[in-house]
Amino acid sequence: MFGPTTDVPALSLVIPVFNAADQLPATLQAVDHFAAQSPERLEVLFVDDCSSEVETQLMLEDFARTRDGIRVLRNACNRGKGYSVTRGMLAARGRFRVFTDVDLAYPLDQVTRIVGELARGADVAIACRVLPESRYLMSPSFFHYLYTRHLMSRAFNRVVQTFLLPGILDTQAGLKGFTAAAAELCFRRTTIPGFGFDIECLYIAQRHGLTIKQTAVNFRYDDEPTTVRFARDSTRMLQDIWQVRTSAWRGVYAAPDAGFVFPDEDRWTPGIHTPPHGTAVRSGPGTLAAAS
Repeated sequence: MFGPTTDVPALSLVIPVFNAADQLPATLQAVDHFAAQSPERLEVLFVDDCSSEVETQLMLEDFARTRDGIRVLRNACNRGKGYSVTRGMLAARGRFRVFTDVDLAYPLDQVTRIVGELARGADVAIACRVLPESRYLMSPSFFHYLYTRHLMSRAFNRVVQTFLLPGILDTQAGLKGFTAAAAELCFRRTTIPGFGFDIECLYIAQRHGLTIKQTAVNFRYDDEPTTVRFARDSTRMLQDIWQVRTSAWRGVYAAPDAGFVFPDEDRWTPGIHTPPHGTAVRSGPGTLAAAS
């Protein structure tokens, strides 16, 4: 892994994982290819949300053991996507930090678009599927999505814009990037462990005056939610909108460290490097060793 604290990776890629044995082989192959093509140092953090599949655990551990720059963080119990992404973004060391979903619905070459916006001065860059320049690949069996679920998603986003995030056209796309400073500011304040964390994080960014760039992307639809699941998720998201509003009224987002508490080994501060496995302990002046 990365040694001196001056050896900071240009990019940290955070991928939350839960029981993804069917998807991981293709994802790990894509990560290998992306790393080989990267002109600068890359760090990849897989955050395993306490997968019950042994295959998922073994694949991640083997991948991390045989490659440089890969870390696996495993939650002690299932906590949710928001918790997992937040844990990864705060454990990351990169100057730019991007999270994406394990199914790579946004191919990893789209990460370059997000990083480009950050390099040009944005604090936060998010994939936006509704921009005219965005392109998607969809199975013909999902075409009716355009007339049902897609319209419902747009209606939901209109609610989000009205009550929380004016001007943000797509809050739920699973590809978002932050500068290191923006990641620290936003994710040290998040409190929602589930899927509504996207809305909360973007609200915190807007509230603190960060610049948010909406970026056209290429993506694909591989899965269409059932009507029951869509209704359930929408209800949960409305509850999350209300939670963000009430947290804002209570002043929760004004100060950092109001959110989750993570294991000590996830915490990285200048002068202390956390190894990929084990807890960082000092073995002498300016050096660290991994506790067994």
